[in-house]
Amino acid sequence: MSDNKKVTLGITGMTCAACSNRIEKVLNKMEGVDAQVNLTTEKASVSFDPENVKVEDVQAKIEKLGYGVQTERIDFDVYGMTCAACSNRIEKVLNKQAGIQKATVNLATESASVEYNPSFVEEADMISRIQKLGYDAKRKADNQEQDSQKEKQLQKMKQKLIISVILTLPLFATMLVHLFNVSIPGIFMNPWFQFALATPVQFIIGWQFYRGAYKNLRNKTANMDVLVALGTSAAYFYSVYEMLMSSMPHLYFETSAVIITLILFGKYLEVAAKSKTTMAISKLLHLQAKEARVIRDNEEVMIPIEQVEVGEQLIVKPGEKIPVDGIVIDGQTAVDESMITGESIPIEKTTEDTVIGSTMNKNGSITMEATKVGKDTALASIIKVVEDAQGSKAPIQRLADVISGYFVQIVVGIAIITFLIWITLVSPGNIETSLVATIAVLVIACPCALGLATPTSIMVGTGKAAESGILFKGGEHLEKTHQLDAIIFDKTGTLTKGKPEVTDFSGDEDTLQLLASAEKGSEHPLAEAIVTYAEEKQLQLDKVEAFEAIPGHGIIVKVNGKILIVGNRKLLQDNGIATSEKEELLNSYEQQGKTAMLIAVDGKLNGVIAVADTIKPSATEAVQQLKAQGLEVIMLTGDNQTTAQAIANQVGIDQVFAEVLPEQKAEKVKEVQLQGKTVAMVGDGINDAPALAISDIGIAIGTGTEVAIEAADVTILGGELLLIPKAIKLSHATIRNIRQNLFWAFAYNSAGIPIAAAGLLAPWIAGAAMAFSSVSVVTNSLRLKRVKI
Repeated sequence: MSDNKKVTLGITGMTCAACSNRIEKVLNKMEGVDAQVNLTTEKASVSFDPENVKVEDVQAKIEKLGYGVQTERIDFDVYGMTCAACSNRIEKVLNKQAGIQKATVNLATESASVEYNPSFVEEADMISRIQKLGYDAKRKADNQEQDSQKEKQLQKMKQKLIISVILTLPLFATMLVHLFNVSIPGIFMNPWFQFALATPVQFIIGWQFYRGAYKNLRNKTANMDVLVALGTSAAYFYSVYEMLMSSMPHLYFETSAVIITLILFGKYLEVAAKSKTTMAISKLLHLQAKEARVIRDNEEVMIPIEQVEVGEQLIVKPGEKIPVDGIVIDGQTAVDESMITGESIPIEKTTEDTVIGSTMNKNGSITMEATKVGKDTALASIIKVVEDAQGSKAPIQRLADVISGYFVQIVVGIAIITFLIWITLVSPGNIETSLVATIAVLVIACPCALGLATPTSIMVGTGKAAESGILFKGGEHLEKTHQLDAIIFDKTGTLTKGKPEVTDFSGDEDTLQLLASAEKGSEHPLAEAIVTYAEEKQLQLDKVEAFEAIPGHGIIVKVNGKILIVGNRKLLQDNGIATSEKEELLNSYEQQGKTAMLIAVDGKLNGVIAVADTIKPSATEAVQQLKAQGLEVIMLTGDNQTTAQAIANQVGIDQVFAEVLPEQKAEKVKEVQLQGKTVAMVGDGINDAPALAISDIGIAIGTGTEVAIEAADVTILGGELLLIPKAIKLSHATIRNIRQNLFWAFAYNSAGIPIAAAGLLAPWIAGAAMAFSSVSVVTNSLRLKRVKI
């Protein structure tokens, strides 16, 4: 009987004492478990016998009851991975560790993202597990530190490569003698001279392959290092044997040295190319302000941006970047927010207006109060979303991961079979030719290309999207977007501006002045639209002497001694005012989906005013582009059928869900999904969140609420609707690019290994092909940066 283990679990979803009692009761029914659940702290203290119960069993019980167990997330930089077999091995081992919900290891970014329960497993445990596999890891560094580390890594690789090239060139010259009978100095053909050059390349420059192979074999697994170490060692040690035992030795020192040099060169190009796939993050980082002018002790002080605290007052002068997110407390200016919203025209800012960190202050000096700093700012949030997306895996990668997991073992098996067939059947007893074919098989096989095929495309695709103002939250969403059949738009604030405007006015200026004066005190959106319309015409508004609201009909107001009646037909007719002369105009406005109101002054009908939530300028073109892409476009709104159809007609939408209550939006999404369609929902409001969450792809408009953005899979910054067809087009381009990468990676290995086994490839050519296969995959992924969307 082992000692009981105690853990404390954070539990989500409890709303009352009945919840905590139910969880406690169910847990205590488990054999060997003693649990106490506290509703106030939302925690469960659980003592259990680890011989009879696993921590995963406890968690599963809680989740089966409909509650959640709190988890945390940590990101690591992982060192020492050379191919997909490495990343798959680490991922598999981490996912088996108790307390880890999900671990994703990305070869392209050389990182691991782990969702875990801190009660079960600690950071040190995870790092230790990775180190036991022969790799190393530490908590993810900030982007600037990462860039610095990558630069150092690249410099170190470059130095090793230069030394390797210098030592290998004379050996390569001997290869030219065999191939083309070229004349070279006699010493180059001396076995001991070749031995002296090849040995440091094999055991100093190439030591990384031996180290990696040893660590993997020690853990009963294999990766690319094993293939390289086996292939080059066979060539090197056979040459040593020939040099010592034969008077006319057949040497392959040049083969082992050239293979190592070419693989190092390929890895150098691969790392250099991969750094370009993360350029989107670097560009976003360069947008950040470096310093802030803060008021401390009544003095202006320039401090690093990292030292700004929430609540501090900052001064921003013309031509400077807004340091952090905040609110203007004094002054006015125009701010260029194009890097966030995509809107090129500077936006006027005055007292109480919000400003976004890293946007450009154009022409006025302002004092602002910091409301969000550091990782909480809008730009930091965007960078985090892009990082998460680039580190995630798309479902299309699963096949490559499965193959990569067994790849090296299969290749070693093929190499052994190749050697046996050659030495017994093809060229009986000829070790030299058998060995050459075997070495070629070992060094041409490349699991790296398979491992890099998907993540590099995802990194470039999500980076390009972010530069365009489209934020994909993960690779799976980028992949799913290309499968869409239908797209549902919420009307208000998505297709329309979300703010009513006066579209038509039939009457004189005096009538408009009286009307705006009457509406000035109201907070109703229609009243605000009328007052704004009058202020734009620079009309002087008067004080209201009496005001009466008639719910559902309109208002009766006294202004400047005149009685003003504003409302629908019934209100005016009840007050003895005929409306027939304006009936045709009224019907015309209503058929266009506008809210029309009649205006009477002192018993006489003086005019009609129409107010509508106008469509966004780009809405019609966005809908046309989506239709051209083959998508079914649907509009969803709470408006009546007539108004809804009028708006839909303006933007070119044929199918409309009208008179939909907020709580019914998710049901309408389900209704379309039940037709067998993959559905995207586009919205911006809090009441859109359930529909965004239940849709296959939720697309939030970046100018909307944080709740909607949180629930969505894709965020369109700035509310530019034309970015939606662009996002879909980019998804198609990225998936096409991934398929190209996977095809060539599979084709390369499928064709290359048999050709090498047939003895049709010199080992050094096989090594070159292996080295450049990964480079070709990364280079093809980088083509995405030039795709027009």
